[in-house]
Amino acid sequence: MTQRRGFATFPPVIAKLIERRVGMLRIGYVRLRDARSAEDTAALKALGCHVVRAEEPAAPGGEESAVLMSILDFIGEGDQLVVMRLNHLASSGRGLLDSLDRLETRGASLFVAEAEIGSQGEGGRALRAALEAVAAGEPPWIGRRRRGAPADDIRALQAAGLGPVEIARRLGVSRMTVWRKLKAVQA
Repeated sequence: MTQRRGFATFPPVIAKLIERRVGMLRIGYVRLRDARSAEDTAALKALGCHVVRAEEPAAPGGEESAVLMSILDFIGEGDQLVVMRLNHLASSGRGLLDSLDRLETRGASLFVAEAEIGSQGEGGRALRAALEAVAAGEPPWIGRRRRGAPADDIRALQAAGLGPVEIARRLGVSRMTVWRKLKAVQA
């Protein structure tokens, strides 16, 4: 069996499905950044995703979307990538278009569950046109900018019972950032 780059990142059961190409494979993708992550994962499974891959927040200087890139490298013809919200794929219109292009190059499609829109048919053409319009109006640096963790996200994760260290890990920020924002809220 020949292995493609990153193939070992899939669990063995899913790797066998990919190798056999049994029907259309629905791959769910979720980013673990907020309290809705567990709900999103359950919703993707309920939508019939054969596997749901979760993206942990990257460490400073790390690759932001390693799991997404591995999915885009291995998704096959006729398969479908399913996300709950479009902003899970990228933080800019140009990044969204790049992901959509990679899917189409591999013969795969995209389905956005909350918007109930896919990349095929009339809706797909409308989605592409809207993303092209958004990307054309974005400044060139928009996709490279990194925002700090909003205090609302930190408070929501703390209310969900997570400690500052876990909050920092999930949001991809330093512990000091979390402590400062929590202190500012208490003051």
